[in-house]
Amino acid sequence: MKKPEVVTALAALAQDNRLDVFRLLVEAGPEGMPAGAVATALDLAPNALTFHFDRLRAAGLVTVRRDGRSMIYAARYETMNSLLGYLTDNCCGGAPCAPAVECKPARKRSKIPA
Repeated sequence: MKKPEVVTALAALAQDNRLDVFRLLVEAGPEGMPAGAVATALDLAPNALTFHFDRLRAAGLVTVRRDGRSMIYAARYETMNSLLGYLTDNCCGGAPCAPAVECKPARKRSKIPA
């Protein structure tokens, strides 16, 4: 990932609602979620959500596909992982890094906490 792409992705995530949307889509998994379900889960107006989805799509962080009358949004894990890789590229003097605590699988939540 190049620096301009990193800056675009970080700028897209640097807003409360967009960060909540992205985290919810990551939690939803590769199958994604219908836009209406995202709006309901995060209590966002559909027109505001469309704006946030557009910013996340422009940054390459989410994809969208049509399923009948629904628009299904999903996180782009390859972009997320590239962003994390860029941010940690020189971590630990070039040695592989490990979290300080063991990672546990996320539990399903109906709403992302503030």
